[in-house]
Amino acid sequence: MVVPVLAVQAPPLPSESRLYDAILEALFAPYKARENVSKKQFQVLRLLRAVNTRMLVIDEIHHILVGPTNQQRIVMNAVKYLSNDLQIPLVGVGTLEAVRAIQADPQLASRFHRAELALWRMGREYRKLLASFERMLPLKRPSKLAREPVATKLLAMTEGTIGELSTLLKTAAIYAVRTGVERIDEPVLAGLEWAPPSARHTPSFGHV
Repeated sequence: MVVPVLAVQAPPLPSESRLYDAILEALFAPYKARENVSKKQFQVLRLLRAVNTRMLVIDEIHHILVGPTNQQRIVMNAVKYLSNDLQIPLVGVGTLEAVRAIQADPQLASRFHRAELALWRMGREYRKLLASFERMLPLKRPSKLAREPVATKLLAMTEGTIGELSTLLKTAAIYAVRTGVERIDEPVLAGLEWAPPSARHTPSFGHV
């Protein structure tokens, strides 16, 4: 087996052991969750070399910020060690908080070049994106996501963020299956308890 690019998701809490678990799971390698961290590290390095890995992608890397500072540093040091020992490039994917997580360590920051993804806008590429998502949906009826008015509704609900779009479509697909509609249309989207990203960070004030 050859895995030139390996993509994993950072653990929800900063943990060196769980980071190695994520890598081992991505490689379909057997491991013991309670195994000594140093043994896991050795196994990860050995396997990544064996499958000729040339790049490691860590998604949700902003999770490093969650938890005690000492745990954050441990995980950052583990990432640096993998990069140094394997001599491969690292790609960190996440929110703007990911920049803060990486820049907290100058040596780690030197390994990354910041690149921001632009928000999606209505147009041909956006419609192609919707069409590609629809091909992966496990629904019995066509949703025609790339057509109006659903395309515009999805854009408004996600504010052009691809991560939000992916989560929304998964949620809508589950709702469509459970209700027997078997497609994503305006009524399905209206039936979801969904707030756009900006609304989730807006404080609400009540009247006494």
